[in-house]
Amino acid sequence: MELPFGALVIGSGICGILSFASLATSLGTEYWFIIAMDPVNASDAEDWSSNCGLWSSGGGEKMEVDDDSTYSDTEHRMHSAIVALLPLSLVLMLFGGICGLVSSLARSPVLLTRTATFFFFCSQLTLSGASLYMVYSHRAQAEAERLAGPQDLASLRISFGWSLGLAWLSYGLELLAAALLLVAARAVQLQHGGGGGSPAMT
Repeated sequence: MELPFGALVIGSGICGILSFASLATSLGTEYWFIIAMDPVNASDAEDWSSNCGLWSSGGGEKMEVDDDSTYSDTEHRMHSAIVALLPLSLVLMLFGGICGLVSSLARSPVLLTRTATFFFFCSQLTLSGASLYMVYSHRAQAEAERLAGPQDLASLRISFGWSLGLAWLSYGLELLAAALLLVAARAVQLQHGGGGGSPAMT
């Protein structure tokens, strides 16, 4: 059973709103990369705990893995790309939401398809930014392990945080919103095609 046009565009709108909220929350929080001490193995070791965001790092005064002096030119360029791609995706999503509203009200298959393509493009920006951050963060992990030394390394737990998880959630929701818009465009095409048959006999 095919979903009605209204359910498709409403579902796409909800996915778009949730995607925007997830990425906005992700960009505004500082739990992209987390370095935590294992209380079982920490004993008398120094506290290297730290949580890092896109814009700054928090905690871990003894170990600033976000120190610019420890990064190469390539890593600086990677970071610049990350902080450009993700906010750009957020802004474009807002524009895409407006286009989606207009195309839904117009019930235009062409506009719906183009809006879906636009959302797919936004999702690629989000994907690129999140993927680049994962590559970039390996440098922070290596620096953390170097500074901690073998004695404290066993007590460290290094992982990605929930802020990065929200970015990946936003990516998935963007794809779902684009897919629903494509299905909605197809539904309008079928309705137009169904209405173009020969008139009923009287």
